[in-house]
Amino acid sequence: MSSTQSASVRSSGTGWVVALTGIGSMMGALDTVVVSTALSTIHSHLHASVAELEWTVNGYSLSFAVLLVAGAVLGDRFGRRRLYALGLILFAASSAACAVSTSISWLIAARVVQGAGAALLVPLSLTLLSAAFPPERRGAAIGIFSAITGVSVAAGPLVGGAVVQGLTWQWIFWLNVPIGVVAALLVRTKLAESHGPHTTLDVRGLALATGAAFGIVWALVRGNDAGWSSPEVMATLLAGALCAVAFIFWERRAENAMMPIRMFRSRGFSAGNAAMFCTFASLFSAVFFFAQFLQAGLGYGPLETGLRLLPWTGMFITVAPIAGTYADRIGERTLMTTGLVLQGAGMAWLASIAATGLSYTSLLGPFIVAGVGVSMAIPAAQNSVVGSVEDDDLGKASGANSMMRELGGVFGIAVAVAVFAANGNYHSSAQFIEGFAPAIRASAGFSLLGAVAAAFLPGRRSASAPSEVENASNPVPELTPELAA
Repeated sequence: MSSTQSASVRSSGTGWVVALTGIGSMMGALDTVVVSTALSTIHSHLHASVAELEWTVNGYSLSFAVLLVAGAVLGDRFGRRRLYALGLILFAASSAACAVSTSISWLIAARVVQGAGAALLVPLSLTLLSAAFPPERRGAAIGIFSAITGVSVAAGPLVGGAVVQGLTWQWIFWLNVPIGVVAALLVRTKLAESHGPHTTLDVRGLALATGAAFGIVWALVRGNDAGWSSPEVMATLLAGALCAVAFIFWERRAENAMMPIRMFRSRGFSAGNAAMFCTFASLFSAVFFFAQFLQAGLGYGPLETGLRLLPWTGMFITVAPIAGTYADRIGERTLMTTGLVLQGAGMAWLASIAATGLSYTSLLGPFIVAGVGVSMAIPAAQNSVVGSVEDDDLGKASGANSMMRELGGVFGIAVAVAVFAANGNYHSSAQFIEGFAPAIRASAGFSLLGAVAAAFLPGRRSASAPSEVENASNPVPELTPELAA
């Protein structure tokens, strides 16, 4: 995006930018997990098998992850605001289709389309937000944005439990419709339009990136059911890997590359994306199992479970905005490494005390420590990635960051479920906890791997030169009154 376009976006009312991009990110993130608490009701109402129920979750995740980079690239080409508004309408329409489903096949198909809408919302929301703020104020804005997104992910069980218990499962989807329509209208009137620097669409790069994501994600979501060594999983994983290699070679020589390889030379971009992958591998696997632990392991109902997760999810509201502000002052490396170590420590603590009959008060310490940690890590990682590129590359950086986040979540759940299945089952609360504890230790391990990746982030950088992240020893210059304003 040109400097003129950037100035136009930044003058469009930053409060509206934060609110409207937060809504899109919230909708995309919330529907990743909110369906989990309604699965038993959907099973009874639509007479679905266990495999079909899994695809109500996996169908959404698959199209979401596969199309993320495509969404960012198309936004650069045809207009970020335009495609973001289209994503809101598509998400709202597909949510209505989910709500009126009369068969499980219909519901799965609608969920796939819903994931495509989310693939427009999530990367473009971060791009529009990043473009609206100068580098020295971007971290604070991303902190608020991350709080909205993080709460949406972790509050899924609470929202789903409350809606299913108080209304019907269809209202999980109906709630998206008025929100999406109103938000789309406001986006068209309150946000400025912007484009990427190139008008030529890298069709071959887009096809290779989509193929790589599809092969890898398909293998991850099918691994536990089909078998990790099955021909289906091995073939799709190999095909995805070959597409990824071909994509790298193509992008090195493409004139208008959709993902310039030069961005990966930045430690802020590469280490930030690696850390983000591990952060969401840990977070999504915890979201998946924490709610089940409270229900299958300790006997709480859906709504009770959501309420008892609030000490964990509440940290996103209180800590993430503060962490985003400090990312601008002290740099992302300290926040990210400390946060991921805390997240890992909280999860390891919970795994060590998990037992039938465990009192709820015993969970407060692990929940709070883990919640504080991830709330520090997410805004720091996002700020590192978008702060390591020039404004022209914000869309591409946002797309890559969103894809790593979603791939990390799918990978984390797949690994944690495999660990759980090898050690426990759902036959009794005791047997559930036998699988839960090692699964959460695996989640803690992802956090610690993320902390190692975050240690390679550069130190504090100059806000006036976000792309010079490799020069980690440069101190932050004094802000002039004009910049401080």
